[in-house]
Amino acid sequence: MNNPTLNTSDELHVIFGSGPLGTAVMRELATRNKRVRLVNRRGQAEALPGVEVIKGDAMDVASAREACAGATVVYNCANPAYTEWVALFPRIQAGILEGAAAAGAKLISAENVYMYGAVDRPMTEDLPYAAHTRKGAVRAQMATALLEAHRAGKVRAASGRASDFYGPRALSSAVGERVFSFALQGKAASVMGKLDVPHTYSYIGDFAKGLVILGERPEALGQAWHIPNAAAVTTRQFITLVYNELQQPLKVSAAPEIVLKLLGVFNPMMRELVEMQYEFNAPFIIDHSKFARAFGDISTPHAQAIKATVAWYREQGRRGAEGKR
Repeated sequence: MNNPTLNTSDELHVIFGSGPLGTAVMRELATRNKRVRLVNRRGQAEALPGVEVIKGDAMDVASAREACAGATVVYNCANPAYTEWVALFPRIQAGILEGAAAAGAKLISAENVYMYGAVDRPMTEDLPYAAHTRKGAVRAQMATALLEAHRAGKVRAASGRASDFYGPRALSSAVGERVFSFALQGKAASVMGKLDVPHTYSYIGDFAKGLVILGERPEALGQAWHIPNAAAVTTRQFITLVYNELQQPLKVSAAPEIVLKLLGVFNPMMRELVEMQYEFNAPFIIDHSKFARAFGDISTPHAQAIKATVAWYREQGRRGAEGKR
């Protein structure tokens, strides 16, 4: 078995962002005994032993180049607050791209599927970008810029795309702490949108593993890839799996859209969430067959992934209780 704290590879893998996805990528790389450098604006993060954590600003090109020095693969897992997407996200990607290019490193960018807009069939990578939201337009702009830089020979790049993800540390997800933490407290899970339409939910461990695979495989470069997910389920079915794991009866509430819109008048974050509610009001299904054919289906069944996620939330609850003693 690989030792996750023993980094013996000559390759250097640089991760921008120490949030839930950056942390999951770090852990996936550690299982492969890779040297890892984690970059964020604080220079501090919850990291495994042997992982280098440095302070860096992706929007500062000089800082990004310094952070990427010596890198074999760079992963863009940075993610500004929803309210700052339009102002900051393109600048963050541009700085990371310059850093990876200066190092001669491959650049693997974590993306979602906002660029497609509302569609009436399972999403494939060849769909046109038809975003009708502000954040979707930003994502389309960034996805286009990334692959144009690859085609121009500036950087060797690929992107991995996932849906709304869940798992350890993914607190602010659509199925984050307002589902798992609430369920653990015996409360009703709180979600957006219609409960009984199918939706693809991505396990963050699968997303991280898929990004690492893209960084390993040269044939992945120059393309966008949908990372494999467990089969789409309705939101009600997903939450039922959570309560089944807890051996509790299902409790769930979904606020009416009109209420969310009214809250958005006064709350900028709620306003940004409401903009994306279309994803939860109609079938929202991602086709990952392209990745599965090329690299295999790496998806974890929801029941197994939910079991691991519940275990993580329970551990956080124990730590919190111990800290209050």
